[in-house]
Amino acid sequence: MRTLKRLIFLAFAGVLLFAGWFAYQLNVPVQPPTVPYEFSIKPGSSLKSVARQLADAGILPDMWSFVLLSRVMGAASSVKAGDYEIGASISPLQLLERITNGDINQTEIRFIEGWTFSQLRQTLDEHPALRHDTAGLTSGEILQLIGAIETAAEGLFFPDTYFFARGSSDVAILKRAYHVMQNHVATAWVERAADLPLASPYQALILASIVEKETGRESDRVLVAAVFLNRLRLNMLLQTDPTVIYGLGDKFDGNLRKKDLLTDQEYNTYTRRGLPPTPIALPGLASIQAALNPARTNALYFVAKGKGESHFSNDLAEHNRAVSRYQKQ
Repeated sequence: MRTLKRLIFLAFAGVLLFAGWFAYQLNVPVQPPTVPYEFSIKPGSSLKSVARQLADAGILPDMWSFVLLSRVMGAASSVKAGDYEIGASISPLQLLERITNGDINQTEIRFIEGWTFSQLRQTLDEHPALRHDTAGLTSGEILQLIGAIETAAEGLFFPDTYFFARGSSDVAILKRAYHVMQNHVATAWVERAADLPLASPYQALILASIVEKETGRESDRVLVAAVFLNRLRLNMLLQTDPTVIYGLGDKFDGNLRKKDLLTDQEYNTYTRRGLPPTPIALPGLASIQAALNPARTNALYFVAKGKGESHFSNDLAEHNRAVSRYQKQ
């Protein structure tokens, strides 16, 4: 009987000790060597290896108590890879929840409306937090890698801010930006105005890229789009400088000359009718929507007034007067 009582007492005492230890693990903050402290968990890491990593860094007093805590909580196999940051006021339980919930730090990259694919790729290549899996690949090889059906990369990636975990592949960013653009164009195509002289969503993307480069003024986008669409209906030359500049490539020195407008090349809309063969830049959502839902107007011309504004004209005589007023002054 005494032996039984002693065993019950020892068991009760053990439960109390375990409860005290568990309460300690729940509430006592860990002590990172610096605040904030950043660390990374590699894909495929086990909870035991992570506990050893944190103990070696001096964050945890030992690895085994953390491993035991994880098993008690049923989280021993749920660790998530990624980059983490902790402050001074975090308990072992909170730390366990963070690495098993995947509460990771994310960095970001931003693609700007009006950028060319070359500018986008340079930004990707220079980002220190990305894994550069596209290094040395041609644009065609990149398109194959992300599953794109197009043959030219220009204009296919939606300009936006993309968040990612450090060490992510640049291929993953490109895939996301490509699919976001595909979704935006597809949605706008379904909701497009009737009787547009555009044969496909890709042609809409080409027009949207021209609108993006022609104006940064929100209220003018639908008018600029309308002018180009009206010209397409009448089989008029689009005569838009940004396409010529794009076609010149590295030859463009910042000064567009008359001979540039007269020299034929596939992006010269002063010498060739219709849309150019590809987009010339990354169009934003506003330009995509403007290209597919333009203003109702008979305007065929526009000229910059200054401060981002344009004057729109229905005929050449009115346009020439506007040029004389706003440009030749």
